[in-house]
Amino acid sequence: MRICALPPLAPTYRGRLAPSPTGFLHLGHARTFWIAQQRARAAGGRLRLRNDDLDAARCRPEFAAAQIEDLRWLGLEWDEPVVSQSERLPLYRAALVRLHAVGAIYACTRSRRDVQAAAGAPHDGDEEPLFPPRFRPPADARFPPPVAPVTTNWRFRVTDGETLTFMDGREGPQTAVAGRDFGDFIVWRKDDVPSYQLACVVDDNDLGITEVVRGADLKLSTFRQLLLYRALGLPAPAFYHCALVTDERGVRLAKRNDALALRTLRAAGRTPAQIAAEGGWIA
Repeated sequence: MRICALPPLAPTYRGRLAPSPTGFLHLGHARTFWIAQQRARAAGGRLRLRNDDLDAARCRPEFAAAQIEDLRWLGLEWDEPVVSQSERLPLYRAALVRLHAVGAIYACTRSRRDVQAAAGAPHDGDEEPLFPPRFRPPADARFPPPVAPVTTNWRFRVTDGETLTFMDGREGPQTAVAGRDFGDFIVWRKDDVPSYQLACVVDDNDLGITEVVRGADLKLSTFRQLLLYRALGLPAPAFYHCALVTDERGVRLAKRNDALALRTLRAAGRTPAQIAAEGGWIA
């Protein structure tokens, strides 16, 4: 597999690896992170390692330790120190307050079950069904600023019909229409945890990330995050979405697929070079 030419970026390239310690890393993670390192090296840049550990119910210390060991076994290198999202909540709260100040978000009492019932039809993968516009409060509705602990969901209000675009480093121009391809989305959950969308935007900006390399399953998230960058008045990085690794049935790999976990492959005597060559990661 050839690594596409880099898009124009800031003078100093900075990428990131962002595993979540909810299980052991598998081949899909390995390829994405390997590509991230290759692109950073090709640009003469650096990488940061971010521990996406906001999901307290699923994240475990042993997985966090294992992912660092597995990444080092693969030969990946990053700038120290490792950044953990669970230690950065004040930054996320400040961004939430800013979004409220510019009128970009609203308090929402609708549950995921409400949204699914209103959708009335299956939706793709892990994507939340389109949030029904009738569930929105009026545009002129006013809500008190969010304070800790947050006990209700806060959603970002999209502009229905707005066309959003970005240039993907692998697939070229990408387009989505707000209100059709995705709807109002959660930025802070009622259990007082920031959403993936908000935390990523805050972290990537704060860490000076110039290009985000991640799986193609997160492409639709990019459009949501671009809206957050704009609302917060922050510059957006470039994006490169890697093709997904699938199993023999063509199903996207999950952490529960132990047969293709890096630890399993390592125990079977496979080397990083063999894995990369057999997977077609090396041009």
